[in-house]
Amino acid sequence: MFDTIVKKYNHFVKYQQTYRELSQLSNRELHDLGIVRSDIRNLARRAAR
Repeated sequence: MFDTIVKKYNHFVKYQQTYRELSQLSNRELHDLGIVRSDIRNLARRAAR
């Protein structure tokens, strides 16, 4: 049970970090990476898995 809590917390932290970093990029920088701003949430979720 404790392992599950730790894993969920780690996923949450990774999601927040990825979301924050991508959100700080300009639209031009996101475009250069082939990302649109509306994709950030989904990309952060996938990164946190």
